[in-house]
Amino acid sequence: MAVFGVDYAWGRPGAAALKRAGAKFACRYLSHDTTGKNLDRAEADELSAAGLWLVVVWETAANRALDGRSAGAADATAAASQATACGMPDDRPIYFAVDWDASSSQQSAINAYLDGAASVLGRGRVGLYAGYGPVNRAFDAGKIAYGWQTYAWSGGRWDARAQLQQYSNDHTINGVGLDYDRAVKSDYGQWRVGVSPGEDDEMPSYVSVGTTKEQQLPAGQWTNVSWQHDYADSEHQHADSGGPSILWGPARYSLTAAVTVTGVPAGTLIQARAVEVDAKDDSKVTGGPVQDYVSAGDQTHIVYSVAADTIGDGYRLRFQVAQHGGGAAKAATGGSAKVFFWR
Repeated sequence: MAVFGVDYAWGRPGAAALKRAGAKFACRYLSHDTTGKNLDRAEADELSAAGLWLVVVWETAANRALDGRSAGAADATAAASQATACGMPDDRPIYFAVDWDASSSQQSAINAYLDGAASVLGRGRVGLYAGYGPVNRAFDAGKIAYGWQTYAWSGGRWDARAQLQQYSNDHTINGVGLDYDRAVKSDYGQWRVGVSPGEDDEMPSYVSVGTTKEQQLPAGQWTNVSWQHDYADSEHQHADSGGPSILWGPARYSLTAAVTVTGVPAGTLIQARAVEVDAKDDSKVTGGPVQDYVSAGDQTHIVYSVAADTIGDGYRLRFQVAQHGGGAAKAATGGSAKVFFWR
């Protein structure tokens, strides 16, 4: 079921008016603007106190993403500083705007910009606001974990992986011009001052982890991906910190994992799966759905997802990769995994 929200820039409709209109969240700007466009701490406090969720997007010039990796790193640094000052928890994502009808020929520059943002935030915290084409291509390339797609430049198509949809523009609430949005996933990047969604009864609990070390991937065998960094672990589910177990059962869960594989010749099969492992005997493994990928050569970005599954009592959830090249390969640093779960 979709959740209704809005986005706006210079005006301030106020929390009471937004709630009367039925909004559950507000998407707000971060930027270098000094004329009142940006979210500030006072507004964040007001909306949070009223029970509204916040989402943030960075935008300066519409085509800023064409400036590549260094621009993405600089913007992510500035965005993270502003978001922290507004009270955003440091595990929440930031969207970056591509506010024009970007062509496929421009995607390499956009992807480089997103790489720069990921070098600062971690891939699991990078989102993209854009039309269908850039969002679709960025998800396919494993450059983003979050998508906010506008109906503009989308030709009626929606990428099913995008968490947010901007579906109608030019509305007014309490005299302020704004756009209508809907969240179509349980996690769409929302937060309140000092509060991540896993800390609220309206949302499932979650674990968010990442990789900070390269890992060897021998040819022709399933290899557990280990996670060295905990971004969020509200119920201490990632008990083997630095290890491969992401979640302990029993639980219902959804999983998204992203890794970059290097050293596999182009055209070679790479596979990924989620597995359940007996907590008392690692040799007892139950394989989950296998997803196939084809190596792009130098670097292959894998985004694996399970929309809904269940892990039993006494079992733990792991993520595995198998590469079928002729020699050794590696899983690069910067991988991420996020699990939402319900007891």
